[in-house]
Amino acid sequence: MTAIVHAHHTPTLSERLKDASAAAFIALILGIPMIGMTTVDQGGFLAVMTRWPQLALFVGLTFAGRILFSLALETIKRRSQGRKSGKSAASAAEAANAALKRGTKPESVIGWLAVGIAVALPIFFSEDRYIIDIATSVLIYIMLGWGLNVVVGLAGLLDLGYVAFYAVGAYTYALLSTQFGWGFWEALPVAGGLAALFGVLLGWPTLRLRGDYLAIVTLGFGEIIRLLLVNWTELSGGPNGITSIPRPSVFGYAFLPPDTEGSIADLLGIEFSPMHRLLFLYYLILLLALLTNLFVTAMRRLPLGRAWEAVREDEIACKAMGINVTTVKLSAFAIGAMLGGFAGVFFAARQGFISPESFTFSESAIILAIVVLGGMGSQLGVVLAALVLVMLPELGRDFAEYRMLLFGFAMIVIMVWRPGGILANRAPTLIHVPTGDKA
Repeated sequence: MTAIVHAHHTPTLSERLKDASAAAFIALILGIPMIGMTTVDQGGFLAVMTRWPQLALFVGLTFAGRILFSLALETIKRRSQGRKSGKSAASAAEAANAALKRGTKPESVIGWLAVGIAVALPIFFSEDRYIIDIATSVLIYIMLGWGLNVVVGLAGLLDLGYVAFYAVGAYTYALLSTQFGWGFWEALPVAGGLAALFGVLLGWPTLRLRGDYLAIVTLGFGEIIRLLLVNWTELSGGPNGITSIPRPSVFGYAFLPPDTEGSIADLLGIEFSPMHRLLFLYYLILLLALLTNLFVTAMRRLPLGRAWEAVREDEIACKAMGINVTTVKLSAFAIGAMLGGFAGVFFAARQGFISPESFTFSESAIILAIVVLGGMGSQLGVVLAALVLVMLPELGRDFAEYRMLLFGFAMIVIMVWRPGGILANRAPTLIHVPTGDKA
């Protein structure tokens, strides 16, 4: 067997300019309603005011940033290939597998940079409630995207009812905390386990279904859960939902006003501020999201994770090789549902109130869009897509009537520009070259 070596293509200047121009054009289209125009009050009437200089600066920065980003990636790839030159095909395969374990270098650098920005964000916006709330919402969707990525991106099972597991986790914590006095940390594993059980219950009758048929069944499952929550008023409170859900605590101490039993402010002897609770919730979801990422990355290295990808690529070949496809699919549903349940617990604890209206099909569509737009199977792609899809509507708050129109148009533009997602290319899980073969 002869190893095939693919020559690396270096983009020409014209190709770089063309790529940067395309990025700038997209920035122009998206920036016109969000940056180039704003509304002002003039004598009780709203008037549109243009901000073309700010828009031109935004487009110019996008153009220059795209070129610099392309050059940086090219430099990293060139250095990486230079170190690999002269190696045998077997050595190259080992290096590729090692690269998978630590992540491709560009993505690792971007990933660590993103973690650093996330950790430092409250330092610069410690008094800005709006920024912290938006960042917390982004992290919730990142965690949900990573959970769904197991099912859709790795195992290749199209799930349109993922919000059901999100709801199961949220309602489990809400009921355990309000009815039985359970704390956040006690209910977290129980809610995750119950969501995983629901994942198995969904996966079992869908083992023989694929593609559109699987999507229809999962969509129906999500609607069944929502309708149960609406109509089973004795359990879920019906449309009125569940209120007074306890906030997470730290070793039994909560972020309560001074002179209140169990107040962290009294324990530490510091001045009480409502922002303390928001910052704690932000760092809590950041911790949960990072643990989710580590868990999914570790699962991909295991035989089970490789089996997920094998089933996604060719289920018949997997059966011929003796892989238990039933177990592989059910494990993907269970693990993905468990991660969604964890996110649901945090959502309920953060809001203090939940109702069926928080778990509609549109939530499943947004989570699925994050996975697809980011690049199925790409962890970093989920982060970038979540930033785009969650923050984009916020940037267009002045155009509330057209927010969903802009949202849909942006999705179309991204998919036309990058059909495979923002980060379509990812390192293969396993590269194997038989011993003795040489390039």
